[in-house]
Amino acid sequence: MTADQPRPTTASYAETTNFVLPNDTNTLGNLFGGRLLQWLDINSAVSAHRHCKRVVVTIAVNNVSFDRPIKLGDLVTIKSHVSRAFGTSMEVWSDVWVEDQLTGDKIKCNSAIYTFVAVDNAGHPVKVPGVIPETEEEQKRYDGALRRRQLRLILAGKMKPEEATELKALFEG
Repeated sequence: MTADQPRPTTASYAETTNFVLPNDTNTLGNLFGGRLLQWLDINSAVSAHRHCKRVVVTIAVNNVSFDRPIKLGDLVTIKSHVSRAFGTSMEVWSDVWVEDQLTGDKIKCNSAIYTFVAVDNAGHPVKVPGVIPETEEEQKRYDGALRRRQLRLILAGKMKPEEATELKALFEG
């Protein structure tokens, strides 16, 4: 496989598990949101690197949902993959799971979408390979990535709303 050939989503899979320790929690015994963001950023960066085999930098945290608290003593597993690539940038989707200490059941409690850019040794953006989704869920995330990218660029003032063809298509039906 050459550096510019599209790669399957599975090539970017990254998974980490962390124990929530007292130093990671607030006064209610819940995981600090900032600590989770740090863990998400690291795991997402591993995914982006695995996809493009380059140094990557975080350029945006597009979405983070905190759907349920994560408690002191919980085992937290983060699973990430590159959902789509755009020239030099990659959208990375991460799901956060908490493992029940008694049953071993894993409960999804958070998700996040980060954007990374691949850079060379001088810090200049470099082209990344495309993504080949392999599952139905990966395909749904791939399909929605362009709309999410257009919204992020509009909000950052880097795209005019009238240029967001994918977003406009949602409303023009």
